[in-house]
Amino acid sequence: MIQSIDYAAVAPSLILALTAGLVLLLDAFLPRTRALPATVTFAAVLASLVAVALQAAAGRTLSTFCVPPDRRHAAPACSYVVDHLTLIFAAVVLTAALVIVLLSATQLTLPGAIPVGEWYFLLLCTLAGAVTLPASRDLITLVVALELVSLPAFALAALKRYDAKGSEAALKLFLVSVVSTAVMLFGVSLLYGLTGSVHLVRIAERLTGPQAATGEGPAVPVGVLAVAVVLVIAGFAFKVAAVPFHFWAADVYRGAPLPVAALLSVISKAAGFAGLILLLTTALAGQSAFWTPVVAVLSAVTMTTGNLLALRQRDPVRLLAWSSVAQSGYILAPLGVQTQNAAGAATAYLAIYAAMNLGAFAVVMLVPPPGLDDRRDLDHYRGLASRGPAAALSLAFFLACLAGLPPGLAGLFAKIVVFREIVDGGGAWLAVVMAVNTVIGLYYYLAWMARLFIPTPTTPPPGHPATPPAGAAAVPSSEAAGGAVTSAVTGTSGAAITAGRLAGARPAAIAVAITLALTIAFSVAPQLILSAVG
Repeated sequence: MIQSIDYAAVAPSLILALTAGLVLLLDAFLPRTRALPATVTFAAVLASLVAVALQAAAGRTLSTFCVPPDRRHAAPACSYVVDHLTLIFAAVVLTAALVIVLLSATQLTLPGAIPVGEWYFLLLCTLAGAVTLPASRDLITLVVALELVSLPAFALAALKRYDAKGSEAALKLFLVSVVSTAVMLFGVSLLYGLTGSVHLVRIAERLTGPQAATGEGPAVPVGVLAVAVVLVIAGFAFKVAAVPFHFWAADVYRGAPLPVAALLSVISKAAGFAGLILLLTTALAGQSAFWTPVVAVLSAVTMTTGNLLALRQRDPVRLLAWSSVAQSGYILAPLGVQTQNAAGAATAYLAIYAAMNLGAFAVVMLVPPPGLDDRRDLDHYRGLASRGPAAALSLAFFLACLAGLPPGLAGLFAKIVVFREIVDGGGAWLAVVMAVNTVIGLYYYLAWMARLFIPTPTTPPPGHPATPPAGAAAVPSSEAAGGAVTSAVTGTSGAAITAGRLAGARPAAIAVAITLALTIAFSVAPQLILSAVG
């Protein structure tokens, strides 16, 4: 059987994959060019986003790699389907990718030997997998796409040579991912063995269709099916850093370069949730009475653990890591109740979370640590409002959104959507847990916000001199997106900021501008995303 390929359906993934090869060729023949790979990568992500927009404008479902009907199935089954869910996840991933590329341009100007060509090649491979995964409609494509998201991330985390923290982060990420993949593959193999199919729609038919109802064919053992569902959920729980599979998050986020931490917190997480939603709502929709309580408990434990551990953090990156774990709990919450729009509520929260979380990472990238040892502390942000008012106000807005406080209405709307879905689904206890966790989260977000407007202390944090040494420089103001964001970053104490940090300030400022514009848009007009997922 020869299958035809609909290139219009696979265009976004194909653009990214072909550009990944092009970047390697450019690096091989033009090794001294640093700006060209970044420009080509940014253009490819933008072109892929345009392709997604054209697919959405067409207003029809696209499918390819299909097998024809047979005597048991009246309809064809396709491995790659571009529908409403696919377009939303692809748009979130690619918009986040634009920000990651800008943060990467800043990272590559900092001290440390990072090969430019390999960096953008691995980044494009991850993006190709993240765009392919929401369109995957069979178990094989789903697993391959998920691994294409994960495997390059190991190398990206360790790509900064002679960096012990980066190597440690990559090793932890690798070990956790290997275990999660093994667990998930065990569950996937059980699903295939029980149903005799890898296509999600035919798995659902076998489990809940006429054959299951009439007893035609061998019966599906309920106990084995339950084990398969639990293993699949556990495998994806590793990917989204849900408790009790969360222990890698803080160390990996802190040890990896900041753009990689941002990628893991948004793009990798979005891919994991896309796969989980597809399996639960497509292949296992008929078993929702079994898996919704499991997901509800997972959600409650995840948001509680993430918030409690975030309370103790002094490093802003580790704080964002545990905050990301807590946010995973909020995204899981709608899937823990049986409602018609549970997947839509989870997707809406994910899209809004992506904008505000990337914005916080972008400001952290824009505001350098006081020395060249890359040690960050929340107290280093004291008085930022006087040294860099635009950066301070932007960060305060992102933190308010993450907390769900005005004027961060985007985060408030996201929490209301999830809360309403939980209540409508009869999950009163889960709604109470979410409300309590929202209050807990206020503390560490507000504590960081307050430091932005507190005058710089006369006594410096331990280990840093009271006055900057001779030659210490301040990052000059940089204007991005037509003056939307102007960042004056604090003067440093300790070693002088390198010229590379000065050169990299502008891409990070543009990244702040993009995320700020998106977050304000979601705050002013939340229907932009709510109507899309509704």
